[in-house]
Amino acid sequence: MRVAIVTESFLPQVNGVTGSVLKVCEHLRSEGHEALVVAPGPGPSRHGSVPVVRIASAPLPGYAEQRVAYPSWRLAQALRDFRPDVVHLAAPTVLGAQAATLARRAGVPAVAVYQTDLPGYAARYGWRGASQAVWRWLRRVHEMAARTLAPSRHACAELVAHGFPDVSRWPRGVDVQRFHPRFRDEEFRRDLAPRGELLVGYVGRLAREKELDLLREVHGVPGVRLVVAGDGPQRAHLQRVLPRARFLGMVHGAQVARVFASLDLFVHTGRHETFCQTAQEALASGVPVVAPAAGGLLDIVDPGVNGEFFTPGDGAQLQRVVGHLRQDTGARLELAGRARTSVAGRDWTSVGHDLVATYRAVSV
Repeated sequence: MRVAIVTESFLPQVNGVTGSVLKVCEHLRSEGHEALVVAPGPGPSRHGSVPVVRIASAPLPGYAEQRVAYPSWRLAQALRDFRPDVVHLAAPTVLGAQAATLARRAGVPAVAVYQTDLPGYAARYGWRGASQAVWRWLRRVHEMAARTLAPSRHACAELVAHGFPDVSRWPRGVDVQRFHPRFRDEEFRRDLAPRGELLVGYVGRLAREKELDLLREVHGVPGVRLVVAGDGPQRAHLQRVLPRARFLGMVHGAQVARVFASLDLFVHTGRHETFCQTAQEALASGVPVVAPAAGGLLDIVDPGVNGEFFTPGDGAQLQRVVGHLRQDTGARLELAGRARTSVAGRDWTSVGHDLVATYRAVSV
């Protein structure tokens, strides 16, 4: 098949949308399909053998790392020249809305992938009335697609409740070869925790919607060393409020797997996750996950089996959970022993085959 992937985010931006688009490209090429990526610029014009058409964009106010594409004739030209069988809309908002309109006019089916809880972010950032407006806009965009795919049961239910048609679940895979307990590095651990402290870490974007101020409660647990890997607009603030934490900045390649595998606990604090890929990567690395009982994390964390939940926004409860697992080594090791098994079978190949099956179904 010929698949045009129109995405709101792509390299050099690193986030969940970019990561899933890269995996889709990899799967399509490995199975002999043709792919084209259309994304906000600037950035490289190719990713491996996949051409990337860049659309002029501007930084998102308050979050310069994320860019928003302008409406552009280049998108129409790219779709016309490529002649896709299907258009894949990755987290469609602005560029995706234009692509959905063009695809519909051309009679080309589109598959819209819901990946980012923009209504939740709007509410979190205090934009009065914006959450419902965002829901209305997203519903209009997704109504132009032949199928909407959402990554978790919670996300599917939320979309259906807001009137989105033709919603199906399409979860995310995890690379169980890249993320593995064998990458645990004792020398790295000694550098981070020279007194043998319990290593508790977060890996991901440092942004307000992630509710990372809750890490102050973990920061205060005796015998715990907090490790933060990633970057974003809240980094300077977090470094002020977490003075004893180790900030690793952005990590790439093999270093990401080493960080995950070297942790004793992975903590995620944000409730607005449609899935939470980093939680899956931690589990594949043999690391239990402590997370809020909300959103896509409900599909990933199994309390008492591979991690524990805390009430969203409740820092005191988060502190109690981490404190208990620091003291009860046996319970923590039992969770760690079941972590990797809990994501067995969630490989990207199976997920990719399901996606192509959806492409074919809407193209009939």
